[in-house]
Amino acid sequence: MLLRIHPENPGQRQITIVTECLRDGGVVISPTDTVYGLTCDIFKSKAIERIARIKGIKPEKANFSFLCADLSELSDYTKPINNDLFKLMKRLLPGPYTFILNANSIVPKYIQNKKKTVGIRIPNNNIPVEIVRSLGHPVMSTSIHDDDDLIEYTTDPELIYEKYKNLVDIVIDGGFGGNLASTVLDCTRGEIDIIREGLGSIDVF
Repeated sequence: MLLRIHPENPGQRQITIVTECLRDGGVVISPTDTVYGLTCDIFKSKAIERIARIKGIKPEKANFSFLCADLSELSDYTKPINNDLFKLMKRLLPGPYTFILNANSIVPKYIQNKKKTVGIRIPNNNIPVEIVRSLGHPVMSTSIHDDDDLIEYTTDPELIYEKYKNLVDIVIDGGFGGNLASTVLDCTRGEIDIIREGLGSIDVF
């Protein structure tokens, strides 16, 4: 299904369709404030395995992130962080940054990598934020890469639908996506290491 959702003012009916799909273990392609990504409920292991198969990788080797609605969800899935890091996250989020943090025991084992960390994102896009709020907990997300050698990410949702319509349950059309992923910051060792420079500026540190 190709489901059109207004990016500024998502309709509740469309959001409900998506959240019911996720609760049933479905896989949804959703826009973020950067690139389109494969998403599913973090507590549906078979859906996560399905996404890993689509990407041709093992779940334990995948760089999956949690999309959250706000920072209040942070303590539910990560170990305590210091005040300076929390202030930085509060200043930069919502926005195009992924913060790698130490995961706590609530994060499902099949998502945690060997380092027992989790990527946290709060995208500046109303569609995934409203999906998370409706679902009641974060969704897992991983970027969709393009097969083209020159274009790293597919930006047109209709082209995404043509490619993935037989592999996923819903493709959300929330307008054209970006072609630059989030900036990834590893904050697990007390200092911030820039793992990947993306859309989020590193001049803010």
